Amino acid sequence: MRRHEALLTVINLYIIVFTVPFFYSPLTMRDSASIVRQISLGCSEGGKTFEFDEQHDRTKPIRTWFQESTDGLVLFIVFYSQACRWSRCLGCNLPSTCSQFPVNYRDILKQIDAVIADPEVQEKRWNVRKLIVSNNGSILDQTTFSSTALIYLVLQANLHFPNLSVFSIETRVEYVEVEELEFLARAIGEGDSPTELELAVGFEAFDDRIRNDVMKKGLSKRVFETFVEKVARYRFRLKCYLMQKPVPGMTDEEGVRDIHDAIDYLSTLSKTCTAADEPPVRIGIHVNPTYAAKGTLLEKALRNGTYAPPNLHDVARAVLYAEGSPLSVFIGLSDEDLAIPNGSFIRAGDEEILKELEAFNRTQNYNLLRAITT
Repeated sequence: MRRHEALLTVINLYIIVFTVPFFYSPLTMRDSASIVRQISLGCSEGGKTFEFDEQHDRTKPIRTWFQESTDGLVLFIVFYSQACRWSRCLGCNLPSTCSQFPVNYRDILKQIDAVIADPEVQEKRWNVRKLIVSNNGSILDQTTFSSTALIYLVLQANLHFPNLSVFSIETRVEYVEVEELEFLARAIGEGDSPTELELAVGFEAFDDRIRNDVMKKGLSKRVFETFVEKVARYRFRLKCYLMQKPVPGMTDEEGVRDIHDAIDYLSTLSKTCTAADEPPVRIGIHVNPTYAAKGTLLEKALRNGTYAPPNLHDVARAVLYAEGSPLSVFIGLSDEDLAIPNGSFIRAGDEEILKELEAFNRTQNYNLLRAITT
């Protein structure tokens, strides 16, 4: 009981220190319509033609699922909230799963309760070693995901996942505030087992032109490197999402080479962004083969024959390059049911390769990839 009361005190402190000043900042005084317009403008600049999901039950998350990684059993939660304010990345239609309008924090609290009450979550909660939280945008963007809900989620994680070792938050770099992360790390650390904070960000592509001019990611290497230095200073973990063959006109070989270049770059950063007497920052990469999603320019490119998703053989070949590097690797093997017909990287006959790649995610056994590529 004392632990529960202590965690409630932590929530109250969090709200006083972070949430109250936020409500009185100039950003929060904007008319909420301006945020809606910002989302709409991002979609327009990204050539998006999809609609938002305004019919979703606001008290339920978008989806949850379990997966296996080298950290152990992973629970992945995607909360339903207001859509990503950036919303212009070329092939991304994740905002279509969200609302264009604000989602009240009380509804997000109910989403968290719904996840905890799920019978499968209750059955597996003792085995959950890693929790990944997402809203298909930025969990740390306080205008689209409630700060109160975030700290409530930490409380529930501490109470219900006694063997948790990693708490991973998906976000864009610009929403990261070190003071907030320090507080979250302390709160997460009050659980029954030692738990590290991980920041999961979309780096997407090594090539600057592809990442920013074509994909419209809006992330320079200089800004990214400054962010990595912050992560290293506080010994947080970092996960970088990479997209394989993310844009039209890119050949399969160019897609593989860009992943190789990203592996080299991130391997170097893991060593150079730390002080001489400190251990390297722990960086993991999450390599997502790109799929053509509805309502994006990739859908149009697929239909006119100027784009084809990568094949799983090339994904294995791209990731095999990380053998011997300091990076941990996870291969994304779901198109999240968002790919258009014939737009997925999973093709007929890929069942055995999928099993081998899933086994690699659990074991980091590069011989599995070597067998696929030979």
